[in-house]
Amino acid sequence: MDLVEELRAIVGAQGVLDAAELSTRSAGAFRPDSLQARALVRPASTAEVSAVLRWCHERGLKVVTQGGLTGLVHGADAAPDEIILSLERMRSIESIDALQRTATVQAGVTVQALQEAVEAHGLAYPLDLGARGTATLGGTAATNAGGNRVIRYGMTRDMVLGLEVVLADGTVLSSMNRLLKNNTGYDLKQLFVGSEGTLGVITRLVLRLREKPIATQVAFAALESFDQVAAFLRHMDRSLGGSLSAFEVMWNSFYRLVTTPPAKGAPPLPQEHAFYVLAESQGSDRALDAERFNAALEAALEQGLIVDAAVAQSDADAQGFWSLRDDVEQVLHGGLPIAFDISLPVAEMERFVQRIAEALVAEIGAEHRLFVFGHLGDGNLHVVVQVPATAYATLRARIEAAVYGQLAGSGGSVSAEHGIGLEKKPWLAHSRNEAEVALMRGLKGWLDPRSILNPGKVVDVEPVRA
Repeated sequence: MDLVEELRAIVGAQGVLDAAELSTRSAGAFRPDSLQARALVRPASTAEVSAVLRWCHERGLKVVTQGGLTGLVHGADAAPDEIILSLERMRSIESIDALQRTATVQAGVTVQALQEAVEAHGLAYPLDLGARGTATLGGTAATNAGGNRVIRYGMTRDMVLGLEVVLADGTVLSSMNRLLKNNTGYDLKQLFVGSEGTLGVITRLVLRLREKPIATQVAFAALESFDQVAAFLRHMDRSLGGSLSAFEVMWNSFYRLVTTPPAKGAPPLPQEHAFYVLAESQGSDRALDAERFNAALEAALEQGLIVDAAVAQSDADAQGFWSLRDDVEQVLHGGLPIAFDISLPVAEMERFVQRIAEALVAEIGAEHRLFVFGHLGDGNLHVVVQVPATAYATLRARIEAAVYGQLAGSGGSVSAEHGIGLEKKPWLAHSRNEAEVALMRGLKGWLDPRSILNPGKVVDVEPVRA
């Protein structure tokens, strides 16, 4: 019996795609290539995941777990001799506890599917990102995704109460805690949140929900200096009394990109300003919240923190504002993008962007376009360097060195929310010291001694031979 047939004996005839079948599938977001592997296996339960991993562990077969393939750091890439384990058949929302405000889900459920399901209970799952319709809850936990509302609700790890994980040898670690407070020894789930599938496969989750906001206020503001942006953030957070849920900044180049054809978005404000901010507040009283939000904007205008503002008057207006921020596909027009997600202290951001611009000119000349935007409220900048397609292969390494080289002395991180994968592994030492990396390797070697789980990602560990 060949490998594919043996796997089908575990998960059923429809649960496995062979190399020819999976080659018709895209390798992921913004990727022109297709998947490659010896087989793609699609278990339908934790028991089947366990059986597959036990089978692979006994044979020393390497396994790459995949969710919605929305990651941008090649963290779910598989080689032709490896097995892909997809959670796409594990999409059950098992329960929603409106009183405890938790949801128990399988890892293949998408972010949007959970958001829509809990809305019927007057609740919200606050994690939100542009890929909400495709990104899976297991994948967002494995990468500790952030998204648009980290300033108020935190990263994914702040929403995970419990996990069920299958270890490399097939052992099932079930820690499906539903309590907000459970201070009983080591918080084992945090080993796996953000581990990018290198320590275990997340199969089920208990997630913390929140009461659904009754009122949402959204505005676009224009500003002429980064000092104004930073001061405006503090002003809005203070004035809104904890209800500020998003604070997104766009440098002029990105704003022009998403409000100029072929982009479909219309500019809510003129395009000549240096910075633009999308500010959102979520609360419980439409009239009072709107009054407080508008008063905060008017005070910002009077104090010279902003020079202009447009306030959403309807849900359609708010969605239109957010569509500009989410229209990152525009960076694909006119060249190929090299994307970075950097975490920095707010005080370092303007100098960092200026140093990048200067370094890029010095390193590659004028043959590029620079777009900057991000979640300023939580210190996350997205930096995109667009270059001609013909120059992409030769310029990529030089551009990475130019961007990451500016992090020295800034207290920044090479990854704010997208993880390490393969793409950022060479730069991990910019953000982690030797002792930290050594401990990461130690954990990997202990939990996955044969190094079969997502091999080569994050850190390298020499496998123990059977």
